[in-house]
Amino acid sequence: MFLKSSMEPKEGEGIFAKLMHGLVGSIFHDGSPDTLIDLSDTRGVSITIEQLNKYFGEKHVLKGVTLQIHAGETFSIIGPSGTGKSVLLKHIVKLERPDSGEIFIDEHPIYAHEGKAAPANYRYSMVFQSSALFNSLTVGENVGLWLREKRVCKEKRIREIIREKLGMVGLEGSEELKTSELSGGMKKRVAIARSLAMNPDLILYDEPTAELDPVTTDELANTILRLKQSTKNTTIIVTHDLNFALYVSDRIAMMHGGTIVGVGTPAEIKASDDPIIKGFIYTTTKGIKGD
Repeated sequence: MFLKSSMEPKEGEGIFAKLMHGLVGSIFHDGSPDTLIDLSDTRGVSITIEQLNKYFGEKHVLKGVTLQIHAGETFSIIGPSGTGKSVLLKHIVKLERPDSGEIFIDEHPIYAHEGKAAPANYRYSMVFQSSALFNSLTVGENVGLWLREKRVCKEKRIREIIREKLGMVGLEGSEELKTSELSGGMKKRVAIARSLAMNPDLILYDEPTAELDPVTTDELANTILRLKQSTKNTTIIVTHDLNFALYVSDRIAMMHGGTIVGVGTPAEIKASDDPIIKGFIYTTTKGIKGD
């Protein structure tokens, strides 16, 4: 998980510096580090993606991607490996820049020329496939890392937030554990707790079930569903795990070959007549049969 601040890295620092310092979108109204942040509530943000194109050399990875994600919904992007799902996710959090097209967050363009885009007042966080925990820190230190680094509140409040967020993911009393003592599923939940520490309005998951066994995957799915009941944020999940997406999502988009080939509710996706969608869904390994 990483959080994005309106304080951008200096020129030349690159993506690695962004990841080290965290990613949290537009938390300060005036850009001042002394401005207090309201961590008491969340809201969902809407996302509109219009004709997004991205090349890596001669490879056309995103091909005119157009998509609408509603505020407050849990939205999954499914598809086989290599279709551009994670690349699209990285564009939403500005880890990649498109060659053409635009993304709007609450109708504000995030790639418009500097000075022309209105500042967006929202916070976002991203949970990466690897969980990205710091092995030298305890569970509690990982969860409170960004809050302490940016000094957004006093230490007493930080400790309260750490306990609260760990409780939300079912890891009460684990503050002093080392990350080396955690199972894969626990690491995922710590990463989620860290992403929740500053109450993001938008939270993104990149392949959250990767390397997890079926039982742990089910626990993670139920954790995300419980969070949906207690937060108002918009959730975007990139996954090739169809069953997981069908279980947790309000709506699902299917990507194939760098484009969106279908969008709908889980029931609509399962009932789709599109041959690409049917070919992805109705396979013996997924345990789903056509009606």
